[in-house]
Amino acid sequence: MTLKTALLAAGLCLGPAAALQAQETPGTLPALAASREAASVIGVSSGGYMAAQLAVAWPSRFAGLGVVAAGPWGCAQGKLGLALGQCMFTRLGPPDLDAIEARHEGYQARDLAGPDGALARLRAFVWHGGSDRIVDPTLSDALIEQLNGWLASPDEQLRVVRDGHAAHGWPVGADTRAPTAALADCEKGGGGHLLACDRDLATEAMTWLHGGPESESDVTAGRLVRFDQSAQDARGLADAGYVFIPEACQAGGCPVTIALHGCEMSAAAGDERFVRYSGLNARAADKRRIVLYPQAEPSLANPKGCWDWWGFAESAWQLDPLHDSRDGSQVEALMSMLDRLQAAPDSD
Repeated sequence: MTLKTALLAAGLCLGPAAALQAQETPGTLPALAASREAASVIGVSSGGYMAAQLAVAWPSRFAGLGVVAAGPWGCAQGKLGLALGQCMFTRLGPPDLDAIEARHEGYQARDLAGPDGALARLRAFVWHGGSDRIVDPTLSDALIEQLNGWLASPDEQLRVVRDGHAAHGWPVGADTRAPTAALADCEKGGGGHLLACDRDLATEAMTWLHGGPESESDVTAGRLVRFDQSAQDARGLADAGYVFIPEACQAGGCPVTIALHGCEMSAAAGDERFVRYSGLNARAADKRRIVLYPQAEPSLANPKGCWDWWGFAESAWQLDPLHDSRDGSQVEALMSMLDRLQAAPDSD
């Protein structure tokens, strides 16, 4: 069954965005001579945790970090019990930020995380819904405390947005191209976790991280390409990922945003809602920015297709998995994809 067929079978009409057709047989991720400046990473839920892992591991490679509906970097400390008891729910109490910071400093001492100076220069955007029943909203407070300690000038570099009645997920605006069936109720959530909250989160986040739009562009002014992820040797990756390439970026020079879906939001099961309807493609067309949508896949170890923020993808013999460091297998895979987009086309 093709991705399009699976969507139609689920009652998810592709609607106006059908012009962004993903190719049926995934090819190689293209080398686009993308800019090595002004890259950003943004993610929701497990993708929010992973976004922070990338930015902390390689802060010199990113200018912006967006975390949606997630908690502090390193929260799980490689332990599933902490992931469940302190980083989704808080029945074990709040995360121990002192222990987490000691982990961070240990990584820095071993060159497994970036230096403080590079981390201090990031711009950051944090959003959380007050009715989130999957990741406790207080966990974003711990993330904000971390960022306040890391950023050189938090008042100028950090924006925090809270929606008191919003559920767990990624809010989209009233002008979204998503069919009604693709959206979840703002206050109840569920489904593919795209929330009909009348909040264009993509625009808010991208404007904060990279400034206002440069042109009036339509979402169809680009192409959505499905690419083969098998070249990335990392447990938990799906067979294929996606990249949105604005027409203006074909000749190179555009910066990249890595956009990471949350649990139960992967397109590996035929659900393209996040890659099509998050609002990021329209902003990418405006900003002449490439959007990379890597994809995780469900498995026995990871039944909801989450990104690895607690250590499941690392070797079973690792008592202290390095998933949240430069040596994390998924971190390495995602950075390799960024390297590929930033490579010159003649370097194939």
